[in-house]
Amino acid sequence: MTKKPALFLIILVMCLAVGLPLLATTTAHADQLADAIAATPQGTESGQIDPNAAPGFLGIPGAPDPNVILGFLWAVWVGWIFSTVGAFGGIMSGVGHITVFGLADYGKTFKQTSPALNKLITDSIRVSNQWMVGLSAMVGSFNYYKMGRLVLPLGIALAVGSISGSFLVPIITAGKISLKAYLGYFGLIVFVIGAFLFYETTPKGQAGKKEAKAASKAFEDANIKKCSTLAPEECGVQVKNWSFSRVSFTFYGVEFSFKPIIPLIGGFFIAGLASFLGIGGGFLFVPFLTSVAGLPMFLVAGTSALTVFVGMVISIFTYMVVKGIPIFWPLVGVELVGIFVGSMIGPRTSKYIPEIWLKRLFVVLALYVGLRYTSKGFLGYSIVPPF
Repeated sequence: MTKKPALFLIILVMCLAVGLPLLATTTAHADQLADAIAATPQGTESGQIDPNAAPGFLGIPGAPDPNVILGFLWAVWVGWIFSTVGAFGGIMSGVGHITVFGLADYGKTFKQTSPALNKLITDSIRVSNQWMVGLSAMVGSFNYYKMGRLVLPLGIALAVGSISGSFLVPIITAGKISLKAYLGYFGLIVFVIGAFLFYETTPKGQAGKKEAKAASKAFEDANIKKCSTLAPEECGVQVKNWSFSRVSFTFYGVEFSFKPIIPLIGGFFIAGLASFLGIGGGFLFVPFLTSVAGLPMFLVAGTSALTVFVGMVISIFTYMVVKGIPIFWPLVGVELVGIFVGSMIGPRTSKYIPEIWLKRLFVVLALYVGLRYTSKGFLGYSIVPPF
């Protein structure tokens, strides 16, 4: 009976820790943005701001004005991806802000005329992605915790490691990364995720996945009867020992253990990369938890979601509160609603669509997106249409 309130309290405290300072620092954000706009040449040419134009993204006169209905629908799509495939959701969040709403092409026009505004738009895109990733991870964490399939000590150990990475990367890179460089690095990581998804569609990857699912089902089938002789709460995750050297827990009465130092180190590096790119990092947390930390597959998804959520909370806090990066709330607000809707739809529709075909679709998308963003970032032009 204590599990659900415990996680709810953790999530509530983290949300308040981010939300309240964000409200308190609105003026500082406006000042930083106003300074960048004031330093930008006025006019109607590319790389200039027309003070007579209607305000758009971030309230900048003449900036693109994202359609909130399109933003909602795109977020539903992204939320659906988060709750079905998982590994590609953060990427599609970035594709929306970078390409669908035209924010990257607009921001790139200020590379020479107003570097500060160029980098401010880059950071705003990164944080906007993280809001979408963070909400999806929060929903997933809560649902898996209710099912008793989240290893809280392991999630916390990963989260403690991720706090450093999620804090240091914004401190080091905020205001220093141009849109061109960001697009190049974003494209490279899309290739990595595409390769990961492609492997999962190969016979070897499919066989491994089938074996993991079969092992999970056999484990639960073999141990489900134990619940009749155990207290109800013991059928889920039960922590038995928690120390700096080793943590042990039981699941369906069977004991597992891990060394906290391993997820601490892994969380730092994975969260640092995720924070830099504005993605969740779930595609790295899952193989880390299974191969390095030795976590049973049926406990990976929930533990990974909690770690991603904590990392996003810290990263958003650092970008927006510590570094004063603004976001466009009219768009992000409707996107959060869309993410929630999509995350609810995904589990109810995924059973009707073969997972392998979904992944093959995203492999093709990853190849296209990776080629487009990598070439635009490192070459200055796209080698695939639209050029």
